[in-house]
Amino acid sequence: MAQRNPVVWFEIPAADLDRATRFYERVLGVTMQRFEMGPLLMSWFPMAEGAPGAAGTLIHNEAYTPSHEGTLIYISVDDIDAALGRVAEAGGKVLQQKQEIGEFGFMGLFEDSEGNRVALHADE
Repeated sequence: MAQRNPVVWFEIPAADLDRATRFYERVLGVTMQRFEMGPLLMSWFPMAEGAPGAAGTLIHNEAYTPSHEGTLIYISVDDIDAALGRVAEAGGKVLQQKQEIGEFGFMGLFEDSEGNRVALHADE
């Protein structure tokens, strides 16, 4: 039996959930779904049952603080250059242009509309 990837869920803090949702929808070209789970306001990234990769959300709650420090999440995209090209006009800042990371493909780095540091990953 193949070993399973242990990472199954991530949460990116958002001070303003609507602003953060607009940012990620614009940069990634996706539609996110909003949920309320008790005191948690969430905007889920698209996910498909059984698809590879971890699922996750933007999250707004007093217990969550956006940060440029700490864990770095890599989001898979088809075209890093195109996604990074939309970051500034969506309210973020490009921190590192696309660069090769050897046999693991390519990555780029940005700061989102909330002040979180996030990476993009692509095979090409």
